[in-house]
Amino acid sequence: MSTTVQSKGAHSPAQTHRHSRKLRDVPVALVFLAPAIFGFLLFYLWPMIRGLQISFTDWDMISTPHWVGFDNYRKLIGDHHFGHALVVTAIYVVVNISTQTALGLAIATLMQRISHSTLIRSLLLVPWLVPNVTIAVITLFVLDPNVGLLNHMLSYLNVGPIAFYSNPDIAIYTVALVNSWRNMGYTALLIFAGMQIIPTMVYEAAEIDGSSTWRTFFSITLPLIRPILVMVVVVSTIGSFQIFDTVAVATKGGPVNSTRVIYFYIYEKAFQQGQMGYAAAMAVVLLLIILLMTLVQLRVTRATETDLG
Repeated sequence: MSTTVQSKGAHSPAQTHRHSRKLRDVPVALVFLAPAIFGFLLFYLWPMIRGLQISFTDWDMISTPHWVGFDNYRKLIGDHHFGHALVVTAIYVVVNISTQTALGLAIATLMQRISHSTLIRSLLLVPWLVPNVTIAVITLFVLDPNVGLLNHMLSYLNVGPIAFYSNPDIAIYTVALVNSWRNMGYTALLIFAGMQIIPTMVYEAAEIDGSSTWRTFFSITLPLIRPILVMVVVVSTIGSFQIFDTVAVATKGGPVNSTRVIYFYIYEKAFQQGQMGYAAAMAVVLLLIILLMTLVQLRVTRATETDLG
């Protein structure tokens, strides 16, 4: 009996053909990726590098930048307005993400159980398609304490009038809930799409075992859509830290700085007070905070793992 032993490291003709085919596909792949790579380098990577460079200077955007090293970062430590802006932003992020995710999850569950209508899914996206500036202008009228529709409706319940945007105790919560309403439809569609990958046989088995609706939701649906849910929360958190337009239009950081989020404070320093270097330093710190929070979220929630076999 004779055997043919292939030497270690040798490749069969089929493997060689597949390898050469992959090499031929590389130029084609690069052609399709080139616009995205170019856009990333031009609009993301270069501005980040330039912003980091500016953060080490004292620059009013008119005169020549003056190198100051880490002075801007040292100044941040004693800036209580910066600390206050971070706290206000944190409040906004917590309220916005919790309500937006909870409402989106509830809507997605209702869509899965009641209706898969394309029309309903399209209508859910309407608020998300409207720019934040437009939403802010509309809600200024709707929430107005004197002529606003919501306060008019609350008057029938002997409640109000409530100055939603003018009361420093509730202004930031109003901004957060307005943006939750705007984004909850888009969040619901993302979660709903994640629910579609769950095999129907899993629900059928749970129904045969006598599982209740709530038990099925918490023991099957939530664990199986965890990667999608984590992705939605992480992306929404990053977006929430960048809140600016609603504040700029509706409250301008007031009343008494109760809605002065970090992005608006950076804008004030850069374009109203001409401290571009200091504003860039705040932007770099914000980037590090968002990066750290994202890594913690991904690690704690085990986003790369799935319970689907």
